[in-house]
Amino acid sequence: MRYLTAGESHGPQLTTIIEGLPAGMPLTAEDVNKELSRRQKGHGRGRRMQIEKDQAQIKSGIRHGYTLGSPVALVVENDDWKHWTKIMGSEPFDETEGEEVKRQITRPRPGHADLNGGLKYGHRDMRNVLERSSARETTVRVAAGAVAKQLLKLLGIEIASHVVEIGGIKAEQAEFESLAQLQELSENSPVRCLDSKAEKKMMQAIDDAKANGDSIGGIVEVIAEGMPAGVGSYVHWDRKLDAKVAAAVMSINAFKGVEIGIGFEAAERFGSEVHDEIAWNESKGYYRKTNRLGGFEGGMTTGMPIVVRGVMKPIPTLYKPLESVDIDTKEPFTASIERSDSCAVPAAAVVAEAVVAWELASAIMDQFYSDRMDALSASVEEFRRYAKEF
Repeated sequence: MRYLTAGESHGPQLTTIIEGLPAGMPLTAEDVNKELSRRQKGHGRGRRMQIEKDQAQIKSGIRHGYTLGSPVALVVENDDWKHWTKIMGSEPFDETEGEEVKRQITRPRPGHADLNGGLKYGHRDMRNVLERSSARETTVRVAAGAVAKQLLKLLGIEIASHVVEIGGIKAEQAEFESLAQLQELSENSPVRCLDSKAEKKMMQAIDDAKANGDSIGGIVEVIAEGMPAGVGSYVHWDRKLDAKVAAAVMSINAFKGVEIGIGFEAAERFGSEVHDEIAWNESKGYYRKTNRLGGFEGGMTTGMPIVVRGVMKPIPTLYKPLESVDIDTKEPFTASIERSDSCAVPAAAVVAEAVVAWELASAIMDQFYSDRMDALSASVEEFRRYAKEF
């Protein structure tokens, strides 16, 4: 299972094409749109989220609410495109008639892809870089993740996310009875935080950063329950599922670190305080008494909840911009300002949830018979029975 995305931040639309879904899987635009709506929420979002009302249009691969087994194409139109038709249009402009490309960027912004992308592809106008490197692209990654979440749900696998830290303010570890409850609590918080006291402090920190023309980052956590044990592989490095999950989280714009389970804390503990003891009973089969390794051992799932955290740096677009150098004049300037958020950590939690869901669903599809949804469900259930009785 794979997907591609296409589109620029201020282009006419964003597109994703998903290939490899089983035939007969129920899927509607509403399944996707509810996830797109979640991505647009969160205290600290900028004006772009007030302009765009992200709605996915299904262009292929689904008939009468069910997948066909052929590629699924999803499109999200950019409402802001109407203000950028000449600036971002695909047709050539005529220099002889005095036309020029407006809003050219020759001053790369620190922390962005601008300068490196310009060097790589030879773009003297770095708008050619920033339009694609923009986090706007995560819109259709969330759309692809929504499809993956639907597949996982049909197999009894649930996934949720929340924010555990913003701007150095850490949430107390919250108690929740189920992932459904965690998701409900997270959805009801403006910063997707389960700790109401920390929530207020986080919101104030975001407001303070915005007032100062600055930005702040944080840490998000994704939890998945119901994955069968033994998904992934220890045989080759590129088939280890925890590695694929970590890579997916690191691929999100502005993410600079990933940990699974207790993660970096393991460096400070003895082995007896890190590894999870194995137990067995008739109702559960094999399980771990603890889950410090976050649901993975040897590149494979253990059947325990998968716990992944990602670190998002502060957004580098600042309203008190850092110094840069104009690539045409080589003179120092303060960097160009593009419309941006002061904090996108709450939205990034939804993106992280989406990319983790995709990797888990993809691994399931790789390991089990997957041409038909009914056969896939039966194959996964048969494996669960086998693992329990092993």
